Amino acid sequence: MARPILPDFPDHFETERLLLRAPRAGDGAVVNAAIQESFEELHRWMDWARHIPSIAESETHSREAAARFRAREELALWLFRKSDGMFVGASGLHSIDWSVPRFEIGYWLRTSLVGQGYMTEAVRGITRFTFDILYAARIEIRCDALNRRSAAVAKRAGYILEARLHHHRRNVQGELSDTLIFAKFPDSE
Repeated sequence: MARPILPDFPDHFETERLLLRAPRAGDGAVVNAAIQESFEELHRWMDWARHIPSIAESETHSREAAARFRAREELALWLFRKSDGMFVGASGLHSIDWSVPRFEIGYWLRTSLVGQGYMTEAVRGITRFTFDILYAARIEIRCDALNRRSAAVAKRAGYILEARLHHHRRNVQGELSDTLIFAKFPDSE
């Protein structure tokens, strides 16, 4: 059976204050600086934040994320503030099922910019992009039930709480935790 043609779409778009774009070679240093600044918060919620990476590790991650974007396996998006080019955080689309199409949005924001609406703006922009350009039938946001900030972003972006999966996974600390699943559909936009 022939492999389907990978969908063609832009690797960047803008919101009012942000440029959202695919990772590129050379992004490692700015991503690493934001991780270092935000490690205490990231370490609490993100499985991948078990240690502070080196700049070389962040560069490798950026290059691998760029390759997965090109292959349409995962669509990582780096967020940059348009006013000064500052790396704001990361988001993107993963757990992709192109046959539906269905996507899951994940995100993190550098600590010094929390509370300024950047992540809600990014999620709203990604949501529009995913419905308008990728023709999504469903978009999800999943987070630990104790991660109130992440859940608040989903709610502000218009996602509805669809489910709470009790004792769904082990959190970073190794404890059983609940997962909240928020969802949005094209007709709810």
